[in-house]
Amino acid sequence: MKQKLPILAALCALFLLIIASDTAIERAAYGLRLCWELILPSLFPFFVVSSLLGRLGFPRLAGQRLAPLARRLFRTSGAGITALLIGLTGGYPLGAAYLAELEERGEIGSDEGSRLLGFCNNSGPAFLIGAIGTGIFGSSGIGLLLYLSHVLAAVFSGLLLRSRTDFDAPETVPPLSASPSFARALSEAVRQAVPALLNVCGFVVFFTVFCGFLDATGFLDALAARLALLPGLSEAQARSLLLGFWELGGGIGALRGLAPTPGNLALAAALVGWGGVSVQFQTLAVLADSKMKTSLHLAGRFMSAVFGAALAYGLGRIFL
Repeated sequence: MKQKLPILAALCALFLLIIASDTAIERAAYGLRLCWELILPSLFPFFVVSSLLGRLGFPRLAGQRLAPLARRLFRTSGAGITALLIGLTGGYPLGAAYLAELEERGEIGSDEGSRLLGFCNNSGPAFLIGAIGTGIFGSSGIGLLLYLSHVLAAVFSGLLLRSRTDFDAPETVPPLSASPSFARALSEAVRQAVPALLNVCGFVVFFTVFCGFLDATGFLDALAARLALLPGLSEAQARSLLLGFWELGGGIGALRGLAPTPGNLALAAALVGWGGVSVQFQTLAVLADSKMKTSLHLAGRFMSAVFGAALAYGLGRIFL
């Protein structure tokens, strides 16, 4: 039975691709444009720089400074908490990819990495301030408000996910060795970033096509109309919520034209905190060779959505 359902779903997808090939091509082309114009320019440099920092010894150097704060707040190592800084500056799924590198080099254990996944894989300022604040709501100030909400939501999620005991030190800690030359570290970082970005873009295109099918069949509009019957939720907001559940870019794009009210900011913050099912699969892709468990990542994304929405609504009531 477990195999029959995925096979049936795949056959249905194949059938839709055949009978609605025009929609598939159109949405795939849109997804590829999205990757070319937004995802590759914004994520690729961060993937390279984060990998470069790891190869040059940044986690250990910064970890020594951050260790007391990390241990007290989140019961994690100083090296592990640098993933929070990387995730909050680079965006999805850079935090997860950085944690995978730390685990591979033996600088964090798999249990610590699993907890860190819950609050270190986040959206970055380029998307929140540029794409949402300026692009959707016409104000970089609103983007800053959303980014502040997102950062605080990540911190609150980390406090809830903290262990009763200290972080698990790796069984064998590699000796501190000389860092590779900058040229070698850079070439390895670029080589590693390319396939990671291809994975991300692949999932973005797939879920863009999937949401296009939902839209073309009328299923999305019918479900949005039903959802809009809930008090305080318009049909446009319901449509954004449904699209954003699957793919973040489509859900945020559906907010275009809506006024920057506290309710709409809360919805945007919830979508960014959740990240979409697409981000969940992007995270699985960058953790393919990792021993970290992803269950806390799912819980962390849910908590980030709830905390982010509450914070954005409250800040919106104060500053708008």
